[in-house]
Amino acid sequence: MNFDSKNRTPAEDDGEAATRTGFRSAVIEGLSRDPKTIPSKFLYDQRGSALFEQICTLPEYYPTRVESAILNRHAGEIASMCGEHCLLVELGSGSSAKTRILLDRLHSPAAYIPVDIASDQLRIAAALIARDYPQLEVLPLCADYTAPFELPASRHAPGRRVTFFPGSTIGNLEPVEAVRFIANLARTSRPGDAIIVGVDLLKSPAILEQAYNDSQGVTAAFNLNILRRMKRELGAEIQTDAFRHRAIFNSEAGRIEMHLVSVRDQVIRIDHREIPMRRGESIVTEHCYKYAVEAFCKLAAAAACRVERAWTDSQGFFCTYYLVV
Repeated sequence: MNFDSKNRTPAEDDGEAATRTGFRSAVIEGLSRDPKTIPSKFLYDQRGSALFEQICTLPEYYPTRVESAILNRHAGEIASMCGEHCLLVELGSGSSAKTRILLDRLHSPAAYIPVDIASDQLRIAAALIARDYPQLEVLPLCADYTAPFELPASRHAPGRRVTFFPGSTIGNLEPVEAVRFIANLARTSRPGDAIIVGVDLLKSPAILEQAYNDSQGVTAAFNLNILRRMKRELGAEIQTDAFRHRAIFNSEAGRIEMHLVSVRDQVIRIDHREIPMRRGESIVTEHCYKYAVEAFCKLAAAAACRVERAWTDSQGFFCTYYLVV
């Protein structure tokens, strides 16, 4: 397969067109609500994805390094559970950095299918994986994995299908949506297929809030970037300098909430609509739920999945679950 960005497939173009249409609809609908919202998946355009990769290296942001350490420590066991010739499907693949930990230990995987909404980063990451694992069939898919999509067919007959969903991205879904999401994965899987999912655990609010309010302001830039994306892609008239990033832990709901707070009264204009915002009013851009181990096991059971194994770090910051359909 040619991964040159100049040689685009119809599926890639269709995926990007659908993303642009969905972005417009989601922004208009979300800003009409009270409180105003924009789905977190739209934080990940090309610049947003690059900023998130920077976030993953920050000292305050522990999830990436802790999850990577868990995977490194238990990769052999995970590979044995996945079995030979598994089909590895990664949702929200990003740079595919954690995937390499598994690929180094998997037994002759049939193919790797990275699925991501950010097409440019997807193509680059897939090309690097294909270069570094020349015997592996790499089938990148530009798609919104929260909506139905069809997996490309691999050349080799796969064994178990393993869906890899790292990074605690499951926490961006409301708990009811998370159950529905995992249940949908289970319904489209065969008995014995698996889901490997990373989940951020409940911990001190101070540690959580520090992780989303880093001292270098990278998370703030990541959050504010969605306003620039609205201007660039949707032609929105919006005063980007009139917003500030804020992330707080909602202890009652068990989640971090990311907001863009308006520092003055203003009006956002988009598609001939005028959307007023008061000083102090915010746009919610992300919820990040944190789960106790027992709570997530109950969530998985509600989605008709069984927790076969769960691996945590010594501090109890993060957990990687192996779910069996």
